[in-house]
Amino acid sequence: MSGTTRDATGPTSPTPKRQRRGDTRQRIQDVALELFAEQGYEKTSLREIAERLDVTKAALYYHFKTKEDILIGLFQDLQRPIDELIEWAGTQPRTLDTKREILRRYSLALADVAPLFRFMQENQATVRELSVGETFKDRMIRLIDTIKEPDAALTDQVRCTSALFTMHAGMFVLRDLDGDPEEKRKAVLEVAIDLVTQAHAGTPHS
Repeated sequence: MSGTTRDATGPTSPTPKRQRRGDTRQRIQDVALELFAEQGYEKTSLREIAERLDVTKAALYYHFKTKEDILIGLFQDLQRPIDELIEWAGTQPRTLDTKREILRRYSLALADVAPLFRFMQENQATVRELSVGETFKDRMIRLIDTIKEPDAALTDQVRCTSALFTMHAGMFVLRDLDGDPEEKRKAVLEVAIDLVTQAHAGTPHS
């Protein structure tokens, strides 16, 4: 029986998309991400962000001292659900149902921060040079460990790693294909679950 019902009331259960707050800090992050996507992180200045917001640079500086501070704040929107998911996974049995639920919850987390994730994909060199890049890499390693058995065959370890990368690539590649975004998300999730299911079947724990 799937663990979805069992954990439906847990603190990390899938929820409707997070409502964006209307405060100044959130507006700064949203506008900054728009500009980063339009003209690149390096070419965007704090002054341009302030002008787009129609606030003074001093008002912007009150919330964020640098562009990297803004990016760190944005990444927290993605890292928070990942941290919660990793913590939740550590309390669950390492069953196939648990692994499928991890992928489902991660898929929803990605959908909630789609613009940020596309920025990451399109600015990989910049992200790698910033502290957020190393932090995100560490979380990905920990997340993969929740669905990958340490004693699994190499091919099964590759399948588990590929499952997450499939979800990442789907956020970037499928956006230009015709179709309902939710249907595309579910299709990518199905492929990721298939990979983990194959890997789990090859472990001594299945």
